[in-house]
Amino acid sequence: MSHPTAPVPPQPHFPSYYLRPTVAPRVARRVRTADNAQIAAFVYGVGRDGTDPVLFLHGNGEEHGIFGVQINGLVGDGRCAIGVDSRAQGASTRGCAALTYELMAADALAVLDALGVRRAHVAGFSDGAIEALLLARDHPERVASVLSMGANLTPEGVLAEDDWDMEGTAEQCEAWAAWLEDDPEGVDPTIVTPSANAARTTAELMRLMLDEPHIPAESLGAIRCPVTVMAGEFDCIDPDETQRIAEAIPKARKVVVPGADHVLPKCAPDDVNRELFSLLRLVESAPC
Repeated sequence: MSHPTAPVPPQPHFPSYYLRPTVAPRVARRVRTADNAQIAAFVYGVGRDGTDPVLFLHGNGEEHGIFGVQINGLVGDGRCAIGVDSRAQGASTRGCAALTYELMAADALAVLDALGVRRAHVAGFSDGAIEALLLARDHPERVASVLSMGANLTPEGVLAEDDWDMEGTAEQCEAWAAWLEDDPEGVDPTIVTPSANAARTTAELMRLMLDEPHIPAESLGAIRCPVTVMAGEFDCIDPDETQRIAEAIPKARKVVVPGADHVLPKCAPDDVNRELFSLLRLVESAPC
Protein backbone atom coordinates (compact mmCIF):
# COMPACT_ATOMS: atom_id res chain seq x y z
CA MET A 1 0.00 0.00 0.00
CA SER A 2 1.38 3.43 -0.86
CA HIS A 3 1.44 6.32 1.58
CA PRO A 4 0.10 9.62 0.23
CA THR A 5 2.85 11.82 1.64
CA ALA A 6 6.37 10.82 2.61
CA PRO A 7 7.47 12.61 5.80
CA VAL A 8 10.80 14.39 6.20
CA PRO A 9 13.48 11.88 7.24
CA PRO A 10 14.62 12.39 10.87
CA GLN A 11 18.17 13.57 11.43
CA PRO A 12 20.51 12.11 14.09
CA HIS A 13 20.11 13.94 17.38
CA PHE A 14 23.44 12.98 18.95
CA PRO A 15 26.40 15.39 18.85
CA SER A 16 28.52 15.81 15.75
CA TYR A 17 32.02 14.36 15.43
CA TYR A 18 33.86 13.51 18.64
CA LEU A 19 37.02 11.52 19.38
CA ARG A 20 36.27 7.96 20.44
CA PRO A 21 38.83 6.07 22.55
CA THR A 22 42.04 5.41 20.65
CA VAL A 23 42.85 2.42 22.86
CA ALA A 24 41.17 -0.96 22.43
CA PRO A 25 38.90 -2.24 25.20
CA ARG A 26 40.25 -4.99 27.41
CA VAL A 27 36.70 -6.30 27.89
CA ALA A 28 33.65 -5.81 25.66
CA ARG A 29 30.54 -7.72 26.68
CA ARG A 30 26.79 -7.45 27.14
CA VAL A 31 25.10 -7.72 30.53
CA ARG A 32 21.56 -9.09 30.48
CA THR A 33 18.96 -7.45 32.72
CA ALA A 34 15.80 -8.86 34.28
CA ASP A 35 13.65 -7.44 31.45
CA ASN A 36 15.95 -8.97 28.80
CA ALA A 37 17.80 -5.83 27.80
CA GLN A 38 21.43 -6.40 26.93
CA ILE A 39 23.63 -3.59 28.21
CA ALA A 40 26.94 -3.18 26.38
CA ALA A 41 29.87 -2.71 28.75
CA PHE A 42 33.49 -1.89 27.87
CA VAL A 43 36.56 -1.97 30.11
CA TYR A 44 39.68 -0.03 29.17
CA GLY A 45 43.03 -0.28 30.91
CA VAL A 46 44.06 -1.97 34.15
CA GLY A 47 43.90 0.10 37.30
CA ARG A 48 46.66 0.31 39.84
CA ASP A 49 46.14 -1.36 43.21
CA GLY A 50 44.13 0.79 45.57
CA THR A 51 42.39 2.79 42.85
CA ASP A 52 38.75 2.53 41.85
CA PRO A 53 37.77 2.49 38.16
CA VAL A 54 35.84 5.34 36.56
CA LEU A 55 32.39 4.52 35.22
CA PHE A 56 31.25 6.69 32.28
CA LEU A 57 27.55 7.34 31.59
CA HIS A 58 26.71 9.21 28.37
CA GLY A 59 23.92 11.51 27.23
CA ASN A 60 20.68 10.92 25.34
CA GLY A 61 21.09 9.20 21.97
CA GLU A 62 24.87 8.76 22.31
CA GLU A 63 27.26 5.94 23.22
CA HIS A 64 30.14 5.71 25.65
CA GLY A 65 32.69 6.72 22.98
CA ILE A 66 31.91 10.41 23.54
CA PHE A 67 34.24 10.09 26.53
CA GLY A 68 37.16 9.12 24.29
CA VAL A 69 39.49 11.86 25.53
CA GLN A 70 38.72 11.02 29.16
CA ILE A 71 39.18 7.28 28.63
CA ASN A 72 42.48 7.85 26.82
CA GLY A 73 43.68 10.04 29.69
CA LEU A 74 42.83 7.48 32.33
CA VAL A 75 44.44 4.58 30.50
CA GLY A 76 47.54 6.70 29.86
CA ASP A 77 47.73 7.33 33.61
CA GLY A 78 47.57 3.62 34.40
CA ARG A 79 43.91 3.66 35.43
CA CYS A 80 40.81 1.67 34.53
CA ALA A 81 37.76 3.09 32.73
CA ILE A 82 34.38 1.43 32.26
CA GLY A 83 32.12 2.63 29.46
CA VAL A 84 28.42 1.75 29.34
CA ASP A 85 26.09 2.18 26.38
CA SER A 86 22.74 3.03 27.99
CA ARG A 87 19.81 0.83 27.02
CA ALA A 88 18.31 1.46 23.59
CA GLN A 89 21.47 3.38 22.66
CA GLY A 90 24.84 2.47 21.20
CA ALA A 91 25.32 -1.30 21.23
CA SER A 92 22.74 -1.90 23.98
CA THR A 93 19.26 -3.26 23.35
CA ARG A 94 15.94 -1.84 24.51
CA GLY A 95 14.46 -4.52 26.78
CA CYS A 96 10.76 -4.27 27.66
CA ALA A 97 10.68 -2.12 30.82
CA ALA A 98 9.50 1.50 30.66
CA LEU A 99 12.43 3.87 30.12
CA THR A 100 13.32 5.90 33.21
CA TYR A 101 16.53 7.37 34.57
CA GLU A 102 16.17 5.15 37.61
CA LEU A 103 16.10 2.10 35.32
CA MET A 104 19.24 3.23 33.51
CA ALA A 105 21.00 3.83 36.82
CA ALA A 106 20.06 0.27 37.81
CA ASP A 107 21.52 -0.95 34.50
CA ALA A 108 24.82 0.74 35.33
CA LEU A 109 24.81 -0.92 38.74
CA ALA A 110 24.14 -4.27 37.07
CA VAL A 111 27.21 -3.72 34.88
CA LEU A 112 29.38 -3.07 37.94
CA ASP A 113 28.02 -6.23 39.56
CA ALA A 114 28.69 -8.30 36.44
CA LEU A 115 32.26 -6.98 36.27
CA GLY A 116 32.85 -7.62 39.98
CA VAL A 117 33.42 -3.92 40.73
CA ARG A 118 32.61 -3.02 44.32
CA ARG A 119 33.01 0.75 43.99
CA ALA A 120 33.64 3.23 41.17
CA HIS A 121 34.00 6.91 40.47
CA VAL A 122 31.10 7.95 38.23
CA ALA A 123 31.42 10.54 35.47
CA GLY A 124 28.10 11.33 33.83
CA PHE A 125 27.11 13.71 31.06
CA SER A 126 23.54 15.01 30.57
CA ASP A 127 21.24 11.98 31.00
CA GLY A 128 24.27 10.14 32.37
CA ALA A 129 24.81 12.89 34.94
CA ILE A 130 21.26 12.39 36.18
CA GLU A 131 21.96 8.68 36.52
CA ALA A 132 25.24 9.39 38.33
CA LEU A 133 23.46 11.52 40.93
CA LEU A 134 20.82 8.81 41.43
CA LEU A 135 23.53 6.19 41.95
CA ALA A 136 25.36 8.33 44.51
CA ARG A 137 22.12 9.13 46.33
CA ASP A 138 20.66 5.62 46.38
CA HIS A 139 23.79 3.45 46.48
CA PRO A 140 26.42 5.51 48.32
CA GLU A 141 28.55 2.48 49.13
CA ARG A 142 29.13 1.90 45.40
CA VAL A 143 30.17 5.44 44.41
CA ALA A 144 33.58 6.93 45.26
CA SER A 145 32.93 10.33 43.64
CA VAL A 146 30.72 11.98 41.02
CA LEU A 147 31.57 14.26 38.13
CA SER A 148 28.22 15.59 36.98
CA MET A 149 28.17 17.42 33.63
CA GLY A 150 24.96 19.12 32.52
CA ALA A 151 22.47 17.42 34.86
CA ASN A 152 18.92 18.59 35.44
CA LEU A 153 16.41 17.68 38.16
CA THR A 154 13.23 18.38 36.21
CA PRO A 155 12.22 18.65 32.54
CA GLU A 156 11.79 22.38 33.13
CA GLY A 157 15.48 22.58 34.00
CA VAL A 158 16.31 22.28 30.29
CA LEU A 159 16.05 25.63 28.51
CA ALA A 160 14.05 25.74 25.29
CA GLU A 161 16.30 26.03 22.23
CA ASP A 162 15.11 27.64 19.01
CA ASP A 163 16.92 25.08 16.87
CA TRP A 164 15.79 21.96 18.75
CA ASP A 165 12.11 21.15 19.19
CA MET A 166 12.14 17.86 21.13
CA GLU A 167 8.41 17.24 20.81
CA GLY A 168 8.59 18.07 17.12
CA THR A 169 11.51 15.67 16.73
CA ALA A 170 9.55 12.91 18.47
CA GLU A 171 6.53 13.49 16.24
CA GLN A 172 8.72 13.53 13.12
CA CYS A 173 10.30 10.20 14.12
CA GLU A 174 6.91 8.62 14.77
CA ALA A 175 5.58 9.83 11.42
CA TRP A 176 8.62 8.38 9.66
CA ALA A 177 8.20 5.03 11.43
CA ALA A 178 4.51 4.91 10.54
CA TRP A 179 5.34 5.66 6.88
CA LEU A 180 7.87 2.82 6.71
CA GLU A 181 5.51 0.43 8.48
CA ASP A 182 2.81 1.30 5.90
CA ASP A 183 4.96 -0.40 3.22
CA PRO A 184 5.37 2.59 0.86
CA GLU A 185 5.47 1.64 -2.80
CA GLY A 186 8.99 1.34 -4.23
CA VAL A 187 10.70 1.56 -0.84
CA ASP A 188 12.42 -1.37 0.86
CA PRO A 189 12.13 -0.38 4.54
CA THR A 190 14.96 -2.72 5.56
CA ILE A 191 17.57 -0.52 3.86
CA VAL A 192 16.23 2.91 4.82
CA THR A 193 17.88 4.99 7.55
CA PRO A 194 16.66 5.37 10.17
CA SER A 195 14.67 2.16 10.39
CA ALA A 196 11.16 2.27 11.80
CA ASN A 197 12.40 0.70 15.02
CA ALA A 198 15.27 3.19 15.36
CA ALA A 199 12.94 6.12 14.71
CA ARG A 200 10.49 4.94 17.37
CA THR A 201 13.35 4.48 19.83
CA THR A 202 14.53 8.04 19.16
CA ALA A 203 10.98 9.32 19.77
CA GLU A 204 10.90 7.42 23.06
CA LEU A 205 14.25 8.88 24.12
CA MET A 206 13.05 12.39 23.25
CA ARG A 207 9.96 11.93 25.38
CA LEU A 208 12.10 10.67 28.26
CA MET A 209 13.72 14.11 28.38
CA LEU A 210 10.36 15.84 28.02
CA ASP A 211 8.73 13.87 30.85
CA GLU A 212 11.57 13.23 33.29
CA PRO A 213 13.40 13.44 35.64
CA HIS A 214 11.55 14.43 38.81
CA ILE A 215 14.24 14.53 41.48
CA PRO A 216 13.62 16.56 44.66
CA ALA A 217 16.68 18.75 45.17
CA GLU A 218 16.63 18.06 48.90
CA SER A 219 17.03 14.32 48.25
CA LEU A 220 20.56 14.99 46.97
CA GLY A 221 21.51 15.94 50.52
CA ALA A 222 21.96 12.21 51.11
CA ILE A 223 25.03 12.20 48.83
CA ARG A 224 28.20 12.05 50.90
CA CYS A 225 30.97 11.41 48.36
CA PRO A 226 32.94 14.24 46.70
CA VAL A 227 30.96 15.76 43.84
CA THR A 228 31.87 18.26 41.14
CA VAL A 229 28.93 19.82 39.30
CA MET A 230 29.95 21.11 35.86
CA ALA A 231 28.07 23.10 33.25
CA GLY A 232 28.97 25.19 30.23
CA GLU A 233 28.59 28.97 30.20
CA PHE A 234 26.13 28.55 27.32
CA ASP A 235 24.62 25.30 28.52
CA CYS A 236 21.03 24.36 27.70
CA ILE A 237 20.60 23.58 31.40
CA ASP A 238 19.08 26.47 33.33
CA PRO A 239 21.85 27.99 35.50
CA ASP A 240 19.43 28.04 38.41
CA GLU A 241 19.01 24.28 38.07
CA THR A 242 22.77 23.76 38.16
CA GLN A 243 22.93 25.97 41.24
CA ARG A 244 20.17 23.98 42.98
CA ILE A 245 22.09 20.76 42.40
CA ALA A 246 25.35 22.21 43.73
CA GLU A 247 23.67 23.71 46.78
CA ALA A 248 21.79 20.53 47.63
CA ILE A 249 24.88 18.29 47.75
CA PRO A 250 27.06 18.76 50.82
CA LYS A 251 30.42 20.34 49.90
CA ALA A 252 29.84 20.00 46.16
CA ARG A 253 32.17 21.96 43.89
CA LYS A 254 30.52 23.94 41.08
CA VAL A 255 32.44 24.63 37.86
CA VAL A 256 31.10 26.67 34.95
CA VAL A 257 33.31 26.38 31.85
CA PRO A 258 33.65 29.74 30.06
CA GLY A 259 32.61 29.73 26.40
CA ALA A 260 31.40 26.11 26.52
CA ASP A 261 28.02 24.72 25.53
CA HIS A 262 26.26 21.63 26.89
CA VAL A 263 28.46 18.90 25.41
CA LEU A 264 31.45 19.33 27.72
CA PRO A 265 33.20 16.01 26.93
CA LYS A 266 33.42 17.16 23.31
CA CYS A 267 33.82 20.94 23.52
CA ALA A 268 35.87 21.19 26.75
CA PRO A 269 37.68 17.84 27.18
CA ASP A 270 40.69 19.34 28.94
CA ASP A 271 38.47 21.02 31.53
CA VAL A 272 36.63 17.73 32.09
CA ASN A 273 39.90 15.83 32.51
CA ARG A 274 41.20 18.42 34.95
CA GLU A 275 38.13 18.14 37.16
CA LEU A 276 38.00 14.36 36.86
CA PHE A 277 41.62 13.87 37.92
CA SER A 278 41.14 16.39 40.73
CA LEU A 279 38.33 14.24 42.12
CA LEU A 280 40.40 11.08 41.80
CA ARG A 281 43.29 12.64 43.68
CA LEU A 282 40.96 14.02 46.35
CA VAL A 283 39.49 10.60 47.09
CA GLU A 284 42.80 8.77 46.91
CA SER A 285 44.53 11.21 49.25
CA ALA A 286 41.78 11.00 51.90
CA PRO A 287 42.68 9.07 55.05
CA CYS A 288 41.22 5.55 55.16
